[in-house]
Amino acid sequence: MKIGRYAVVIAALHALPVMAQDLGVDRGDVLACFADTPIGAIYPDCLGAAANVCQDQDGGSTTIGMTECIMAETAVWDDMLNEEYTRLQRNFSARGWAGGAVTNAELKIALRDAQRAWIAYRDADCGLRYKVWEGGTIRGVVAANCEMTMTASRALDLRDMDRP
Repeated sequence: MKIGRYAVVIAALHALPVMAQDLGVDRGDVLACFADTPIGAIYPDCLGAAANVCQDQDGGSTTIGMTECIMAETAVWDDMLNEEYTRLQRNFSARGWAGGAVTNAELKIALRDAQRAWIAYRDADCGLRYKVWEGGTIRGVVAANCEMTMTASRALDLRDMDRP
């Protein structure tokens, strides 16, 4: 569900006059953070660690660099979110839930609707944070961090949704 992905942060980057170098995160570090986060935890201590390492690279300590590093980590969390969403859709198709009180099709539709509403909420909330800091160069970092935190939290939430 990549609808609206990075809309606020991309707008923030286009507003900045200087472009950062190609900065990236170690995908394995983010995947390990996801895997090591206990069931029920949605704000792991390792969240943002890959972006912090990225910021130690040349150009990573600038405002644009920090934003790019955060967006790079967010992209990995977003991939995991999409994998978990797809997994849930398959699980809801494959087996019955709630003792048959709710059909598999109803669960899939409810998941889709909830995800669309969550995306709209994330985009609006991070957009608000960008607006709060409008006029300051930190606004891109704030919006990017909002998107990373919310995306990671949602990926973990979806991972745990069908677990007892």
